[in-house]
Amino acid sequence: MIKLTFVQADGARFEAEASLGTSLMQAAVNAAVDAIAAECGGACACGTCHCVLPQEWFERVAAPEADEVDMLEFVIDPQPTSRLSCQVLVTEEMQGMEINVPDTQV
Repeated sequence: MIKLTFVQADGARFEAEASLGTSLMQAAVNAAVDAIAAECGGACACGTCHCVLPQEWFERVAAPEADEVDMLEFVIDPQPTSRLSCQVLVTEEMQGMEINVPDTQV
């Protein structure tokens, strides 16, 4: 299992464990991260799983596909390292990763 930490804008930290190949969104839902609504269930259709990765982690994950880039245009206050957590799959290299959940998600 890969250990991840979701950090909400209010400072609340949620420790999560995820299997390889699981999406960050599913890991957040399993860990009861309040601010990850995941309304579309991971279909890249709503933006309610918006997260912001620290630059060093953003550079380590696969680049977003065109449909994710399009959907990120509709989230509130997108950042250069914004991602939809439903589109980021957990790999071994993510051990210890911290994922920031913007205050616009709360």
